[in-house]
Amino acid sequence: MITLVGVGHVFDLNRQIREVILLRRPRVVGIELDRVRFLALQDRGGRRDAPVLYRLLSLFQERMAGKFGVQVGDEMLAAADAAKHVGAEVALIDQDSAVMFQRLWSGMSFEERVKMFVAAASGLFVSRRRVEKELARFESDNTGYLAEFGTQFPHVKRVLIDERDAHMAQTLRGLHAQGGAVVAVIGDGHLEGLRRQLQDLPLEIIRLHDLRGGSVPPPPSAPDGASVTFSYQTEGP
Repeated sequence: MITLVGVGHVFDLNRQIREVILLRRPRVVGIELDRVRFLALQDRGGRRDAPVLYRLLSLFQERMAGKFGVQVGDEMLAAADAAKHVGAEVALIDQDSAVMFQRLWSGMSFEERVKMFVAAASGLFVSRRRVEKELARFESDNTGYLAEFGTQFPHVKRVLIDERDAHMAQTLRGLHAQGGAVVAVIGDGHLEGLRRQLQDLPLEIIRLHDLRGGSVPPPPSAPDGASVTFSYQTEGP
């Protein structure tokens, strides 16, 4: 069984993430990071050599996280800590961030670069209420929301979402093939892409909306060898 846990990097989800892992006691806990970003989170030193767009996006996330009383990536560190508690392996399932951002920047058109910088800079002044509103819009129609984003930023969506979905799905497929339960803690925006690419495997899907509501479902049970998707989703606000 692969459990996909959707998170938001600016919300306080530490307790819920720990509970998911402690209840399932997986062999492996996958987190949406590469080695460089994981080490940066652990020492909170940041990436001083990161591209300016990366630093701008990181600053936006940090400001948003502050509005919700947490630090960016707290949920990933909570997942790694819970993995250690149950004796699970921690797998860094995301792409190499240096390669990813090099591909992102080199492939963007001038128009897309300008729009991305404007959007990222404007995001520095977004209120908590606006974040909640955008999240509600995403939860009501995540497919349409991502399609709209892809229309505005086609290359950005391809590199930051589609290619990473494919990379993480391949990694999770390999971890599943080794046997034992796998819990993957990933951004909620990646859940639908991973669900499509892993639909032939037994999946359990836990959405961000449910975690923020305090809901931590118990581990599902299914007949041996069954390929069943357990999806815990409530109606959006």
